[in-house]
Amino acid sequence: MILLTGSNGYIGSQFVRELSKRGLKFMTATREDCTWNRLADLIDDNQVDFLINAAGYTGRPNVDACENNKDKTVDGNILLPLQISMACTMTDISWGHVSSGCIYSGDNNGNGFSEKDEPNFCFNSPPCSFYSGTKALAEDLLKSFDVYVWRLRIPFDQYDSYKNYISKMLNYNKLLDVKNSMSHRSDFVSACLDIYQQRCPYGAYNITNPGSITTREVIKYVKKYMGITKEFKYFKDEDEFNELCATPRSSCVLNTDKLLLNKIIIRPIHDAIIDSIKRWRPKEVS
Repeated sequence: MILLTGSNGYIGSQFVRELSKRGLKFMTATREDCTWNRLADLIDDNQVDFLINAAGYTGRPNVDACENNKDKTVDGNILLPLQISMACTMTDISWGHVSSGCIYSGDNNGNGFSEKDEPNFCFNSPPCSFYSGTKALAEDLLKSFDVYVWRLRIPFDQYDSYKNYISKMLNYNKLLDVKNSMSHRSDFVSACLDIYQQRCPYGAYNITNPGSITTREVIKYVKKYMGITKEFKYFKDEDEFNELCATPRSSCVLNTDKLLLNKIIIRPIHDAIIDSIKRWRPKEVS
């Protein structure tokens, strides 16, 4: 039995679909269940042998909200994972934690940041967003536990959503042209469950579609395959963009060699972006 937290969220709802598709028995936990003692009781009472934490606080409509809600950000991104780690340690089960690749900035001299690289967009390496700082701190606190740390980065798929990167690009008045690693939502969740089912070594995994892509490349595909004629405007540089933001943004490229070494196969980023744009839907049907 698998216990899933955050089942109503953008990533958690995809875990619900993929777990059901694979025929894996699971149950969900509410936010009220997520104290260490209540979780421990749920685990014991239901013979849970693995837990997936897809809950957290990202801010709405974006990470700027985390600057104004630091209590919620700490609670969702640091205290919650610690409560879960206590419950899983007490009941002697392993678990998977949805983290973020937004703890890095840059492309590491063209190599991408691997799981061995220390975060450079965090409280220990400012400036950073408060959101990224909490995600990096949580990872550091979880290092000594039997846990999979699954790093998500700029999620997207073919369904219009305020959480979907493609939707954001279509709706923003002005764009910043940067190079990033990204995660197709379904590809991400499938890789997480492959890691669990194949009993890969515990630790951090950069789960992004291999390669990187720029904002202008995404817009090129949007115009080509959606037939959109809108003329997109771009910021002159990051300094101009940052003047409008409450907090710095992470733009980074992650290295995914560890996935390949563990025989976890994900399609390249350009293929995933093009496929999502070609199959674009106004909303997701449950």
